Amino acid sequence: MMSMHDQVMERTAPAAFKKDYLESLGLVERLHRLLLDVIKDEFERLGVLEINAVQALLLFNIGDHEVTAGELKSRGYYQGSNVSYNLKKLVEMGFMHHQRCEIDRRSVRVRLTDKGRDVRRIVDELFSSQADGLVDDATVGAERINDLNGALMRVERYWSDQIRYIY
Repeated sequence: MMSMHDQVMERTAPAAFKKDYLESLGLVERLHRLLLDVIKDEFERLGVLEINAVQALLLFNIGDHEVTAGELKSRGYYQGSNVSYNLKKLVEMGFMHHQRCEIDRRSVRVRLTDKGRDVRRIVDELFSSQADGLVDDATVGAERINDLNGALMRVERYWSDQIRYIY
């Protein structure tokens, strides 16, 4: 009887599918970098230079929640060292409050300050403007964005399963 690993190794995706899959991976990487560039450009346009795009996106994702670095990692948004460094910088610059957890003194909970909420508002307005521009666009539009999200969620689920069950 073949092991699961042997069964996986025996299957081979058609070359055309693999090519398309690799193109999709490249697009996801490029889109993320472009998103950061768009955010950076918006902040430069507004003269807000003390925060970088990764930090602004982190503030946007935290929103009105009070979270720990571990919670951000477990949600899949950020890697450990990256999120810890950026949270520390955001606290130092006054964009976030931090407080030791009463139950687990090793854990620190963070939430946005008024200054952090201002940054979050800028990113939210940027995303709203982009959504307004794309909703009626024949290239993207509401139906296609839902199809895209569905496909990306299936890839995310597939990768998560790979991490949980293969290794």
